[in-house]
Amino acid sequence: MKPLRALILLPLATLAFANAPALAQEQTRGEQGEARKDAQAGNIMRSGEIEARILPTMRDAEYLGFAYDSSAKAYRLKFIREGRVTYVDVDARTGRIIGRSR
Repeated sequence: MKPLRALILLPLATLAFANAPALAQEQTRGEQGEARKDAQAGNIMRSGEIEARILPTMRDAEYLGFAYDSSAKAYRLKFIREGRVTYVDVDARTGRIIGRSR
């Protein structure tokens, strides 16, 4: 009886984990869409403008990308240097750095 239960539960668990990347990708698309809408409306700076300001200040770190928080109107840029991840939070309206964390 136990082997039968395993045969039933294993595919269900596999399906649950298989959807995780799709959910993360959908969330990222939502963030990008919100950033695009806000930038087109003139409410925030475009991600390229933010990157042009911030990347030169982090030249000894590898840039990994950004996320946008529409409720905070802020970008979070992610960097890695010597195995340590650093996040730089930037006000999307002004381009000013509002926080840095490791």
